[in-house]
Amino acid sequence: MADKKLLRVAVIGGDGTGPEVTAEAVKVLKAAAELENFEIQFREFDLGGERYLKTGEILPEEVFQELKTFPAILLGAIGHPDVPPGVLERGLLLELRFRMDQYINLRPVKLYPGVETPLRDKGPNDIDFVVVRENTEDLYAGVGGFLKKGTPDEVATQTAIFTRKGCERCIRWAFEYTRKRNAKKRLTLVAKTNVLTYGHDLWWRTFQEVAKEYPDIQTDYNHVDACCMWMVKNPEYYDVIVTTNMFGDIITDLAAILQGGMGVAAGGNINPEPGGTSMFEPMGGSAPKYTGKGVINPIAAIAAGGMLLEQAGFASAGAKINRAIQAVTGTKMKSQAAGKMGYSTSEIGDLVVEALASV
Repeated sequence: MADKKLLRVAVIGGDGTGPEVTAEAVKVLKAAAELENFEIQFREFDLGGERYLKTGEILPEEVFQELKTFPAILLGAIGHPDVPPGVLERGLLLELRFRMDQYINLRPVKLYPGVETPLRDKGPNDIDFVVVRENTEDLYAGVGGFLKKGTPDEVATQTAIFTRKGCERCIRWAFEYTRKRNAKKRLTLVAKTNVLTYGHDLWWRTFQEVAKEYPDIQTDYNHVDACCMWMVKNPEYYDVIVTTNMFGDIITDLAAILQGGMGVAAGGNINPEPGGTSMFEPMGGSAPKYTGKGVINPIAAIAAGGMLLEQAGFASAGAKINRAIQAVTGTKMKSQAAGKMGYSTSEIGDLVVEALASV
């Protein structure tokens, strides 16, 4: 009898309610692996605000090197009320994304059955697209500085960095993803070429050149402001969007509220290269006011686990988790809001596990 396939997953529960939602994702992942006859080994890592406050450490080098040995990381949430904004985000989240070269940020935007959207007369068939965001360049590269800081003459600079390599690998990945996603096969570049005439011209030219290799893909272009309008008015138009780091950050938050809020939105930070480490997470924050109360919504974390399996080569199990989530949101949950779900955090996880066996 052949040995079961093995998937090793690093788990960073993080801060606030992060460990609670991650525990439910792990529960569902174990159940899916059992049903699909493969094995998952989990290893927990103590990283986040509490460790920083106790030790002053954010991401020790030896921990980083160990995390690099895992093909996938499941992250709960980062953010502590006693740690200044930006410390953990830059020292842990961006550090992992940049040093592990997780150059694709993948954000499925799917309205689940039973989930409310602020868009009148729009349903699950209308809100079902994906945003592919470049994840390692642009304004997030951290190039800039201060002159005469703290004086009336202060100058601050923040420089956006775009490289041909960075643009092309993201755009090419988006074309490949669009090709295999569904029958619509439409890829929309979102940028601001009329104003950002250097960096976004590079994006435009690269997009046009790569498109020649994919004649089966319909291509389109939106300025980012127009995209925000059309996402609200006609979300059903979109299939896959590819965009820059900064604009991707903004439009995916708009997308999250269209799909029902941060409680259901999940994302992946992906290094598609052989041997690369990718990281998957719910889009919501650490929600410290709900910590330990068992009322936080774990659906986004569970969905992140499904994405993890899909990208790790266990597509059937990932799809099964996605179907189980939709069964639970469509038939069981009263709301996606914390404390109003009709069930506790752990009970939602149990419901998804139960649904796995019948989807």
